[in-house]
Amino acid sequence: MHFRRFSILALLIGLLALSNMALAEKKTQVFLLAGQSNMDGRGNGSALSEQDKERLEKAGERIQFYYNGADARPLGVTIPAKHTAKKFNLTKVFGPELFFGIELAEAYPDTKFIFIKRSLGGTSLYGCWNPNWTVEKATLMGEEARPKLFTEFTNDYRKVLKGMPEESYELKGMLWVQGESDSGVKKRGPKPADSYGANLKALIKQVRQDTGVPELPFMMLQVGSGKVVEGMKATANDLPKVAFIPQSKDRKAPNFLPTYGPPIGHYTEVGMKKIGEMFAKTYLSEFAGAEEK
Repeated sequence: MHFRRFSILALLIGLLALSNMALAEKKTQVFLLAGQSNMDGRGNGSALSEQDKERLEKAGERIQFYYNGADARPLGVTIPAKHTAKKFNLTKVFGPELFFGIELAEAYPDTKFIFIKRSLGGTSLYGCWNPNWTVEKATLMGEEARPKLFTEFTNDYRKVLKGMPEESYELKGMLWVQGESDSGVKKRGPKPADSYGANLKALIKQVRQDTGVPELPFMMLQVGSGKVVEGMKATANDLPKVAFIPQSKDRKAPNFLPTYGPPIGHYTEVGMKKIGEMFAKTYLSEFAGAEEK
């Protein structure tokens, strides 16, 4: 009788220990986000529904957001730069991270996340974002005095991850929304568009090498036109674990993304919400491991 009681007690202690180990081993999921103005986000943060505000508040409890080198804060809307606020008549804005985060938080209700984003409007992959930056390339794009964004981006995530125990987190993917600036062949000539695919592959390979995750999932939204979009598609075909997310010009299509219209051409809160959801759907369907679900 005593032996039986001891065995049951030992079993319960063992199960409790295993449960505690599982909780301790649950790693924070880290995502990297980068690009130009449509990654930065022009979605109207003041137009969120009450339901979406409630969803965001819950998600923000488990998602820490690092934005353009600033300290972490819970995921939420941001205050736009003065020129952006004036141009779009907005006081609060959001990018793809908002609904990407909401969807992931709801898919994984027991998981913590970190989002690290670097974005700046009107910047090119040929110049500012080029991992092989040169003054000649930056000058062609009129960006010789602008930040070396790829360097700033890598410094951002290195700084954040350096402050965390290596066993406490796992890099899960990168989101990319950029390509409009490189598409402007009439203004900058054909070089940026023609070399977009090669530059994009170089960026992906460099991030993967730098983070030590050789097949870090990389997801990009279709933006820009011509050779830029061709370069995106070729990159998705040529490299492993790279996803191209198309959008449609058909207003009835589920992947039609509303914009503010010409000449602005940035996504409204409806379009930006869809973008975040499309990134989440792509990640969950193509890259999320079965063990995570």
